[in-house]
Order: sequence, then structure tokens, then C-alpha cells
Amino acid sequence: MSKKNDTLQRQEREHRVAVLMFDRPAMFETAVAIEVWGNDRTTMGVPYSEVRLCSNEGPRLRVESGFDLVLDHDLSTLEWADTIILPNGGRPSPTIDYDPEVMDALRTAYARGARIVSFCSGAFPLAATGLLDGRSATTHWVYMKQFTARHPSIEVKPDVLYTGGDRLYTSAGTSAAIDLCLHLVREDWGAEVANTIARRMVVPPHRDGGQAQYIDQPVPHSDDVEGDLRAVLQWVEGNLQRNLTVDELARRAAMTPRTFARRFKAATGTTPLQWILHQRVVAAQSALETTHATIDDIAATCGFGSAAALRQHFTKVVGSTPSNYRATFTRVPAA
Repeated sequence: MSKKNDTLQRQEREHRVAVLMFDRPAMFETAVAIEVWGNDRTTMGVPYSEVRLCSNEGPRLRVESGFDLVLDHDLSTLEWADTIILPNGGRPSPTIDYDPEVMDALRTAYARGARIVSFCSGAFPLAATGLLDGRSATTHWVYMKQFTARHPSIEVKPDVLYTGGDRLYTSAGTSAAIDLCLHLVREDWGAEVANTIARRMVVPPHRDGGQAQYIDQPVPHSDDVEGDLRAVLQWVEGNLQRNLTVDELARRAAMTPRTFARRFKAATGTTPLQWILHQRVVAAQSALETTHATIDDIAATCGFGSAAALRQHFTKVVGSTPSNYRATFTRVPAA
């Protein structure tokens, strides 16, 4: 294939991402967008994207940690973009009044079909456009009271990592930007591509919970646990279909149930039964994404006993029914 034809093919499949920046930009959140969409991973099966950083305050923006960014693109880049990222709302306060030209450009972009995504305090300029009125949104918990007071017509979700739909998305602080980006990649290109990017970034492709929970010790895999409990956890992961009890696991560990429960909590940060439930949900997610097995079969294989029990626990942990999760994230061709 000639270089010219290769370039044309890339242009046909590229996704255009504009990162709209204000003075005192947030570097981590900006870097998340660049890492997810700005690296050419076509050799890994990831569709090609292009990222452009833009601003109407540039071309030179000052970063609070003591250096400048020089941007190549201005506000007109929003006319080019398929997805527009607002990595933060400007410093030192996210409650500043925003340039009407920026607000008009965002509204125009949305009206023509662009997707608009905010990270952290980037919810403030997005909300200032009026596009979130009557919808739900989130932001960093530090800004939650300010955001609620400033935008009473928006339903604020304080306990989630991200919200969204209908081409408008908001995320909580800092690392929640990664969660939201991978969610959008899943929506656009499926679980396989999202998992590929997540592995390359060395992050989980899906993180349960919300910003109000701040999981101090994420539920670990057996390989993350040292000592005499590892063999027991590895056995459990291979026997999720069984009716597992603390007494049985304690016997396998040669401990009393009380000692086993105490040691288990110290090693994993959770109870044995909660750990088992988490592993069963993870196994069900994998089966839903990668197999054509029925919900009943998955429930039996993963140890839930019935489809109703699987739906109950899966929905509580993941925030989606098994059927909806499969419809959204499966990469298995229809049988």
C-alpha cells in the first residue's frame, strides 16, 4: 500500500478529539485525553484518532507548576472535532464567568453532533453553556457545593465516577477521567479495544464504585495476596460454581473460622463472602463480554445459583443489568 493510500485510510477511520484548555490548565487530566486518544495504536487493533489542544486564551498558557504550554490551535478547532474534552474549568477558581465566544462555540459544536466531555472542574464551563440543564452531572467532590449552588437546574450525582448520555459526559476528579475515557472507548469501539488501551496504560478497564467510596484497598486478585491465604484464594477462583462457605475455606487454610475471617480481612480489605461475590461478578463480566452463554448458564458457572441472583448482585455492583452490559460491551459476533 502506498503512503498516500495509507494516509487516506487513516483519515477515513480517525476520531477527532479537541482538548479545550483554559489558562492554568490541569496537566494530569489533559494527559489522560492524550494518552487514550493521542497515541497511534493501530498496530494493536485500536482505531486511529487525532488529538488537538486548543484555546481562545492562547497560544501560550501558563501552568501553575511553573512552565508554559504553546498551543498550535485556536477555538475554531471545535468545528473540526468529533469529541471535545474540557479537562478542567480554569484556575484559580472554577466558578469564573466564561467567555461568551467559548460558550457559543461549545453549543454550536453540540448542535452539529459533537460529543462534549468534562473532567473534574471542567463540568463548570460545560454547565455554563446550559447544555446540562435538566440533566445529571458530577464533578470533583471539592467543588460539589459550589457546582450545586451555581447550577440548581442540574441533578448533581455526588457518589459516581462519571455520568452521561446523549453526547454529554462529566467525570469526578483526576483519575475518574481515565474511567470515563475508557467507558467512551467501550461505547465507540467495544470492550476489546478498551481493554487493549487499559492494558497499555496499566489500569483496570472497568472500576467499580464511586468517588464517595474511595476504596482504600481494591478487592485483590489471588496473585496480589501473599502468604498462606494465596492458595485458598486461587482455589476459590477456580471453583466459583461451588457453594462456598467461610467454614470450608477456613478448613482449607487450617484455621478456625474466626481466625480465617480476621486474617482474610487484613490481607484483602474485605470479608471472604464479599471477596467471593466480587470474583463472581468479575467472572460474569468476562463471560458476558466473550461468550454466547445464556444468563442462566453464566449464573450457574459463576456460582450465583440462579439468573435472578446474578441480576441482583451484578446490577448492584456494576450498575447495569447483565443483558444491558452484554449489549453495550460485547465483542463476540452474533451466533
